[in-house]
Amino acid sequence: MRKPTARAVAEHVLKGAVLATTLPGRPTGCLRVQGALAPGEPGGAAHKLLAEWREQGEKRVRERFEAARAEGDLPPDADPAALARYVFTVAYGVAVQAAGGVPREHLRETVELALRAWPS
Repeated sequence: MRKPTARAVAEHVLKGAVLATTLPGRPTGCLRVQGALAPGEPGGAAHKLLAEWREQGEKRVRERFEAARAEGDLPPDADPAALARYVFTVAYGVAVQAAGGVPREHLRETVELALRAWPS
């Protein structure tokens, strides 16, 4: 959240998702995402906790983007909530792809492509 621009925050989140989900010698993917994909009845409490964790992360980024728009770092017509959802949708997609065995370099390419859509 302390990056100097909203785009730098988005880049940090997305590139961090690639690194965190593809650490050598560690399981690939992300607990936040995996916990949401197959909760089942017995895992209801864990599913709820992970959903709240995801919502809090998105909320913090949305608030950072709202501040960026107020400061003129984002265009006045930028939608901070939509941008936060976009960033997390891509980050969670990275986690799913990583769990499926997609190589780190391919995920980095995806992040670079996603960042090209950033509003200017």
